[in-house]
Amino acid sequence: MCDTCGCNVTPGNEHLVRADGKLSRTDDGKAAITVLQSLVSENDHQAAHNRDHFDRHGVLSVNLMSSPGSGKTALLEATIDALGHELKIGVVEGDLETENDAERIRARGVTAIQISTGSACHLDAHMVHSALHHMNLDELDLVFIENVGNLVCPASFDLGHHHNVTLLSVTEGDDKPAKYPVMFRAADLMLLSKADLLAVLDDFDTGKAERHLRELANNAPALELSAKTGAGMDAWFGWLRHQIGEQRERVARRETRVPAVQSEGKTLHTHDHGHIHSHAATEHAHAARARHRHTG
Repeated sequence: MCDTCGCNVTPGNEHLVRADGKLSRTDDGKAAITVLQSLVSENDHQAAHNRDHFDRHGVLSVNLMSSPGSGKTALLEATIDALGHELKIGVVEGDLETENDAERIRARGVTAIQISTGSACHLDAHMVHSALHHMNLDELDLVFIENVGNLVCPASFDLGHHHNVTLLSVTEGDDKPAKYPVMFRAADLMLLSKADLLAVLDDFDTGKAERHLRELANNAPALELSAKTGAGMDAWFGWLRHQIGEQRERVARRETRVPAVQSEGKTLHTHDHGHIHSHAATEHAHAARARHRHTG
């Protein structure tokens, strides 16, 4: 996993990387925890800069999160097809490798910037900032950030966006909000995707999925939809239109909206040991991994 991620810290070994743990210091004597806290702090600083950039241009930014294969790209394709005449949309695509998803979006005539993260299982604010240099925000109303497929780490990183939308495919199991509370606590909207398959799946209870979300003290809306058939998509479009209107009002008041980045996830991410060298080295690695391509 990536050096800043914290994925290798578990309840069984986290005592090793606490302040007094045997692995809390690197071989050269530098405190690994301090380095990782600095990395998270730098990410948050960059995220605030990204959000200010979106706000100054009057753009709403939405972070799409889910496990792999839940239908994020299909949702974007259907959204572009339906709203492309009404809204100017741009997309930042995050994947470990390939430009497959970006190419699907570009086929709709929309600007899509691909970020290939290498081994990193989430996007960070620095990666998104680099992608924004390839987008003309003056020409956009809405920027989707399609995060790396992962139900853990993306919820712990502020990218400079305004809203988190978490997809839960009905093929995955209705207990996912209970199993992955950090991710679903972060959701401003939960989309139960691939709802057309409910007719042939007898083991997914949409009521249970929503109940598990409520048990996390999250009152976010939960919508069933199918990008394939179009069922439920109008409610999704309505939510987007409403949020764009809210964003325009915030911009007029010179206010912003910060998403619900999860503190418990950030705690683990600042207690990783891993192969840590320095913030500069980590950023250099990110820059080397990220490949940005632009097409109008």
